[in-house]
Amino acid sequence: MRERPRLIGLTGTNGAGKGEAAAFFQTRGYAYASLSDILREELRRFGLKITRDGLIRTGNELRETFGPDILARRTMTRVTGPTVIDSIRNLREVASLRAQGGFILLALDAPIEVRFARVSARGRNESAATLEEFREKEEEERTGGESAQQLEACMAAADCLIWNDGTIEDLHRKLEAIL
Repeated sequence: MRERPRLIGLTGTNGAGKGEAAAFFQTRGYAYASLSDILREELRRFGLKITRDGLIRTGNELRETFGPDILARRTMTRVTGPTVIDSIRNLREVASLRAQGGFILLALDAPIEVRFARVSARGRNESAATLEEFREKEEEERTGGESAQQLEACMAAADCLIWNDGTIEDLHRKLEAIL
């Protein structure tokens, strides 16, 4: 029997089920951390509205100023035990987290129409009111430079890709197999 990972990283497309995966691992004893929490704190600190565009812009600015792995480094200062880490979007973040030992990276994805429906149902400001806007916003995240979002590269670097086009129970079965 293999050892349970100490750190489980989550990357993937918007609406693919990363939040649900994180909640699942929390029920299995993992603490929760999100690289996006660092971004939300920065936006609040400057009195800015928390939007998807604001999160992307702030993340890119922090990576440019402090290094591409800044969000992972800041997050790791808060980690004290087994933790699921959400919102990984840059290869240097992946490398920084792998260096901690006991880390696996899971990528979640689903058909874009399914993801758009999920995101629309959440009722958050996602900066995309239509499927076409959603698709365009996603393209911004897929292939950025060293200090930007590199979602496609992070998904390719994952230890496991989870295709989440079914029910929550289907997703839970897939996640249980990882543990």
